[in-house]
Amino acid sequence: MKKVTAAIIEKNGKILITQRPRTDKLSLKWEFPGGKVESGETPEECLVREIKEELNLDIKITGHFMNSNYKYESGEIELICYFAEITGGEITLNFHETAKWIERGNLKDFDFAPADIPVWRCYQEGGG
Repeated sequence: MKKVTAAIIEKNGKILITQRPRTDKLSLKWEFPGGKVESGETPEECLVREIKEELNLDIKITGHFMNSNYKYESGEIELICYFAEITGGEITLNFHETAKWIERGNLKDFDFAPADIPVWRCYQEGGG
C-alpha cells in the first residue's frame, strides 16, 4: 500500500484546496495538497517537501488529522492527513491546474478525488 500525505492548510478562516492537472489520471479532481511518501522519508518530511515542490510554500505541521484508505484501480493508498500552516512563500502552481481558498462549508461543492472525500466530510463536520 502506498503512503500519501495531504495538508489541511487554513488561513483567515478558509482552507486551501488544489486541482489536479488535466493530464493526470485524476484529471481536474480537487484534493488537499500533498504527495507520495518516498523511500527513507517520514510522512511529515514528505508533506513539507511536496508542498514546497508543488506550491512553493514553506509549511509547519501543527498536528495529525486523520488517515483514510482508498483502493484505486492502480492500487491501494493510505492518505495521511495533517494540519499545517504556511510559514513562508507565495503560491506558485508547479503541478496543479489551480488552487483556491474556500470556506469549510463549501467543500461539498467541489469534485474531490475519491481518497480525499472522507477527509473533507470529516473536516466539514467539525473535525479539527
